[in-house]
Amino acid sequence: MDFKNTKTIYVQIADYICENILAEKIKPGEKIQSVREMAATIQVNPNTVMRTYSYLQEQEIIYNKRGIGYFVADDATQKTTMLRREEFITQYLPEVFKTMELLDIDFDELKSIYQRIRNGHQN
Repeated sequence: MDFKNTKTIYVQIADYICENILAEKIKPGEKIQSVREMAATIQVNPNTVMRTYSYLQEQEIIYNKRGIGYFVADDATQKTTMLRREEFITQYLPEVFKTMELLDIDFDELKSIYQRIRNGHQN
């Protein structure tokens, strides 16, 4: 993993796990790496991974089967989507709207740009 300074490491790890859930690389009911395995894989302290797993448990995205490990919740995709949508709406959209206003970009232009990008055309 390539960590950035914009978020704490445990949140970045949670984002990574959530992205894998949304991309269906990790499926509901599937066992995820143990704390030690994940820490070794991404080269962080196991306490950081434990904090990530605790956070994801609080969000009900993963759950712990004592003595067996951590598993992806059956409704993890929906919970992850809700969590990411809320983050996008509260943290990213205000800055996007501010920038749109400063650059005089209206919603029609934004929609046109969105459609071009969605169709695979960057310009």
